[in-house]
Amino acid sequence: MQARMMNPAMVVPEAMQALMALSAATKNGGVPEKTLGLMHLRASQINGCGVCLDMHARMARHEGETDERMFAVAAWREAPYFTDAERAALALTEAATRLSDRSDPVPDDVWNEAARHYDEKALAVLVLQIALINVWNRVNVTTKQIAGEWMKSEEAKKWVPEAVQKAS
Repeated sequence: MQARMMNPAMVVPEAMQALMALSAATKNGGVPEKTLGLMHLRASQINGCGVCLDMHARMARHEGETDERMFAVAAWREAPYFTDAERAALALTEAATRLSDRSDPVPDDVWNEAARHYDEKALAVLVLQIALINVWNRVNVTTKQIAGEWMKSEEAKKWVPEAVQKAS
């Protein structure tokens, strides 16, 4: 396997800074880190992004996420491991990731269920985080980035906690 090019966010360092700033801006918005981690995994599964699946699984484990929840996130509707709030966030993630799959991409019932569990700021965080993981997925898939390679880079040392890097 070989990437088509260096990750575009590394080629344009200002882009990396902007994406990381957006991520940082949403960290204290009322959505638990574990929920965000599950959302990142689910969107990355849908989009087939090995880089993000590899990295976010490592990060989720570092944050204390269990293997059974990470293994079952693709089948979250059928697994007993998730709270109602997590299920609402995962449903919103799937809908907003699969925009072209239906005529009403994010149906009111999906939005209303998320709004039942999250206030406006947390909903904003959910929407921004879904958009952000989809940006990363699309950049990595388009340029055929290799899972695990970025974690070894000098750039990763700037952005990824050392404990997560050592788990690589």
